[in-house]
Amino acid sequence: MNAMKSSNPFQNPSAQSTAPPPTPPKQVDRALARLADNARRFTQLSFAARTALVRAMRDGYLAVAAESVAAACAAKGIPMDSPLVAEEWCLGPWIVVRHLRLIERSLTALARRGDTLFGPMVPTPDGGFTTRVFPTNALDAVLFRGLHIDVRLRDASRARFYHSPDHEGRVVAILGAGNVNAIAAQDVITKLFNEGKVCALKMNPVNAYLGPFLERAFAQLIARGFLAILYGGGEEGAYLVEHPLVSEVHITGSDATYNRIRPRLTKPITAELGNVSPVIVVPGEYSDRELTHQARDVAGALTYNASFDCNAAKVVVTASGWAQRAAFLAALEAAFARAAPRVPYYPGAEERCERFTRGRPDVRRIGATSGGTLPWAFCPNLDPAGQDEGFRRESFCPVLFETALPATDPVEFLDKAVELANTRLWGTLNATLVAPRATERDPDLAGALERAIGGLRYGTVAVNCFAGLGYAFSSPPWGAYPGADPADIQSGVGWVHNTAMLEGIEKVVLRHPLTTAPRPAYHPGNRGGAALGRRLTALDARGSWFRLPGVVAAALRG
Repeated sequence: MNAMKSSNPFQNPSAQSTAPPPTPPKQVDRALARLADNARRFTQLSFAARTALVRAMRDGYLAVAAESVAAACAAKGIPMDSPLVAEEWCLGPWIVVRHLRLIERSLTALARRGDTLFGPMVPTPDGGFTTRVFPTNALDAVLFRGLHIDVRLRDASRARFYHSPDHEGRVVAILGAGNVNAIAAQDVITKLFNEGKVCALKMNPVNAYLGPFLERAFAQLIARGFLAILYGGGEEGAYLVEHPLVSEVHITGSDATYNRIRPRLTKPITAELGNVSPVIVVPGEYSDRELTHQARDVAGALTYNASFDCNAAKVVVTASGWAQRAAFLAALEAAFARAAPRVPYYPGAEERCERFTRGRPDVRRIGATSGGTLPWAFCPNLDPAGQDEGFRRESFCPVLFETALPATDPVEFLDKAVELANTRLWGTLNATLVAPRATERDPDLAGALERAIGGLRYGTVAVNCFAGLGYAFSSPPWGAYPGADPADIQSGVGWVHNTAMLEGIEKVVLRHPLTTAPRPAYHPGNRGGAALGRRLTALDARGSWFRLPGVVAAALRG
């Protein structure tokens, strides 16, 4: 290997892959029989054998990384010279490779000391615990300065499968998500290494082109009968989940899919199903820089991945008496204007955009529509006492709503905003709070903010940043607030990622500075491009300080 190749762990991208045809029933039968035959053997693997599999998965994904990104860009209408290529690096290779590195770290710690790695378990007044899961090391602290992620727990147990296995081999059917390419791989990683279950992954038709890359990347798992990758739509999905050799089901998708299959199954189902994600902006005094930064953060939380994210910002909640409300809304519109127009690659987006904006006199459409792109739609002034569809259904398209609560006092506002989010907005996945600097020196306001964090019934609560960061870093658990009724499942049940393998999870809390530099990669107009995504992936593959300067240089160009 020459010096040039050794400095770049990625192969050259090729043309877009073609999605394989639906998997015939007899082939599904054979695949599931093979998984069932090997399920118990997987539970008996040593830590060394599991770690070797994880390393093979990581190296395999690195080998297909550039090709898979090129295929994703072709599918989503992203030119290869666009800064948006960074999104596909971050939403695919970087997240998967990071997840695998952290799982390897946990398996190594379990083998050496019988426990995973996390911060101290701090008792809380309600009898639970809190522990820090990010930053995971000094590199995280340097790259994401000021960001801390804690998990609130009902008990202090962890790594249940490795300490008290509750099965001797199970086959889980995974219905993959079509929007973010990392999701299918991460669901497989979680079920395999957190829960000790072999996996039958059915690719979503929207990104079935990714399947052949995963087959190459995870070839060792497939060869040993621990993973099967299948293809098809609703008919093939129904055949898979109802199959007698499938012990349980995991879905990342819509509540409609969950509601179709749940009544037909007696087996356990875990699911992550989307959200009408609130961004609650606490009234107070913000500098122009702070307003601009947070407006760009909210806009980025909508425009990232063309808004086809379960954690995309959907409803901004402000105070009608806030003196800077008009300035913040203007800054939001300016932030949308910085975002590149996007092709609505996810099926049905145009119809949903039309339905969710129809008849709204205040709607602002921002950005030119050319080459099949959709404008960003901003709909302010929703009646907070009404039953607007924007509150009740996830639009899954580039539409952001705003509602203003009748309040000027920030403590009163927070109480009202938490009630609105908990009782009027659909979903329990993630929520964001934006708080002025005065919170740090005002005990009453600080106390109200802590009550709001604790009172929001969401699996992830973020302060001053996009809640999607909690998804990206893999060390935090990701999932809906626990306790969902299967008859009203909303955002789902169960947790994924969670590389510290914590149990008894209640929620994840992110805390971030009000502003940061360099600006986050998801902010509209960021110019970091493909170089940032490639370099982040290479850095996280080994957790190497050697690659830090290249990541910093690309981030500064943003």
